[in-house]
Amino acid sequence: MNDLNETLAETPHRPSFGARIRAYFLTGLVIAGPLAVTGWLVLWFIDTVDNWMKPLMPPALSLDRYTSYHIPGVGVIVAFLGLTLLGFLAANLLGRTLIRIGESLLDRMPVVRGLYKSVKQIFETVFSQSGTSFRKVGLVQFPAPGMWTIVFISAPPSGTVRNALPSGEHISVFLPCTPNPTTGFYFFLPVSDVVEIPMTPDDAAKLIMSAGLIQPETQAALGALAEQAKAQKAIEAQKVA
Repeated sequence: MNDLNETLAETPHRPSFGARIRAYFLTGLVIAGPLAVTGWLVLWFIDTVDNWMKPLMPPALSLDRYTSYHIPGVGVIVAFLGLTLLGFLAANLLGRTLIRIGESLLDRMPVVRGLYKSVKQIFETVFSQSGTSFRKVGLVQFPAPGMWTIVFISAPPSGTVRNALPSGEHISVFLPCTPNPTTGFYFFLPVSDVVEIPMTPDDAAKLIMSAGLIQPETQAALGALAEQAKAQKAIEAQKVA
């Protein structure tokens, strides 16, 4: 009898039927949820591009006229080929000449001129292969000293803004909001107030959108980095004093 009691005591408690169903459901949700959201976003993107390209495509390229059902993705393929061909043509002398002529015409239109230049600058900044904007991540003290937050490091100020700032080297940063990193604050800071950290923008975006729930494996010690930066600044302040 004593051996039987000891065996029962050592047997681990089995979860109830309801607990197992709940665990199975949550596991399935974690597996299927990201796949469903990713698939929905991909289909939404394909349908959006198809609807944009459909009025511009010759009827002969539309596969819907040859089949009884809609075939998604034709517009995406046509857009990809068209943009690639446009980039190829713009790389030669004739293409550059035509682009300059077109931009000179737009430059004479008062309202369109400013809009085109602004949008062009944004596209060149975001999609430039050689640029450094939003390719670096840093830490700044915000909203109060001792409180550290993640920022995306942008480009140094130039022109009127640089001349209006106090003396010293400055950098522009974008501070995204949680959980929507597409909104936030854009401001200029002294370079000494920005601590660059070895984190990719993708990992930083995941950390921001999840409100800290998704911690990058290689960057789980942000607090230590912040404290290290704080100590370093304190040492530099003592040296200056």
